[in-house]
Amino acid sequence: MNAIGARPGRLLQLDVLRGIAVFGILLVNIWGFAWGTNSLRYGTLPAQPPVLDQLVIFGVAALAQFKFYPVFAYLFGAGFALQTRSLQRQLGSWEAAQAAYKRRLRWLLVFGLLHGFLIWNGDVLTSYAVAGMLVLPLAGARLGRVRNRAWLVAGGFLLFMCLLIPVGQQGGAPDTAQDLQSFAGRYAIYTQGSAGAVAQLRANDFLVSLLYAIVMLPHVIVLFLLGILSVRLGWLTRPQRHRRLWRRVCAAGLGVGFPLNLLAGGVIARQVADPYQTLFDAALFDVGLFAGGPLLAAGYVAALMLAGPCMLRWLAAWLAPVGRMALSNYLLQSVLGTWLLQGPGLGWGATLRPIEMLGLAIVIMAGQVLLSRCWLRHFRQGPMEALWRRLARLP
Repeated sequence: MNAIGARPGRLLQLDVLRGIAVFGILLVNIWGFAWGTNSLRYGTLPAQPPVLDQLVIFGVAALAQFKFYPVFAYLFGAGFALQTRSLQRQLGSWEAAQAAYKRRLRWLLVFGLLHGFLIWNGDVLTSYAVAGMLVLPLAGARLGRVRNRAWLVAGGFLLFMCLLIPVGQQGGAPDTAQDLQSFAGRYAIYTQGSAGAVAQLRANDFLVSLLYAIVMLPHVIVLFLLGILSVRLGWLTRPQRHRRLWRRVCAAGLGVGFPLNLLAGGVIARQVADPYQTLFDAALFDVGLFAGGPLLAAGYVAALMLAGPCMLRWLAAWLAPVGRMALSNYLLQSVLGTWLLQGPGLGWGATLRPIEMLGLAIVIMAGQVLLSRCWLRHFRQGPMEALWRRLARLP
């Protein structure tokens, strides 16, 4: 198992969770390669759309959208705690550990900016790097200080969002026809445009996403801090000792988050099938999805923490190698998505139905499972992980 699933000393559950998160992110991102990252992420359907296509959109929205980027951010915080602690032991002081990890974050920022401008405008690495730099002074802080900072940032973010909602409502009713025309134009550029046209639109969209990332930065920081606390308190490193906690999280995450996300997924599917519908306030349900998504994500994490040894071994055999190469697999998904779906590549995004988009995502996942297992039989790390480590001059 260690040869493929996890190296000695690694936390198997974290590698499995990273693998799940990487694939969950692909389920959502694959639509954005064709439609961009906007409110019509899943495009539009023709009149009397096939039921199967509607079910695919409903399933992805309800079970994946806003579910796996919180898991990814949470795991980044957990990795931050584990790696800075390891660096402190190797280098002898927290100051040296922070300096080494700062080099790591700077290179992650470079990777993120290159990724966002040249490949995929929905990049998350840039915001992770910035959030990591802001959290870095807490690497060796007392547990109480980390906990207080998490509460402070979370409270400030919730207050900001409550103040922001009335401002957004003052914009008036949306012009659906104009929005659809704009999205159709973007879709045509992404799936059929020239390399120059796609590059220009991607750069513009990435700049807009950076502004959005600034607003969402406190949310990411809270998830980072929660990951740090989960390691420091042993919730992730010794889950068998905290089964009562994980059972409560699982009950709340699945019991409350699941119904909320099913409702929001139904509204999104209805909006895609009929963009002019007025029965449901799609913007209101988007807020509900944003709030309910992390709740269901917590349920996913808790369910894995409660998994029995046999189930964990089976999941690890297939998903832990993907998680050990999370950065490489994430970037490879972007390369494949842009090449297969956008105009400068094969342009499949112009013709694929939703069920076919889902099938393509599953094929990519299967390929990455096999590639990751094969790669790690011969190498210690994924290619991007090894490059990242070398550039950051880590021990």
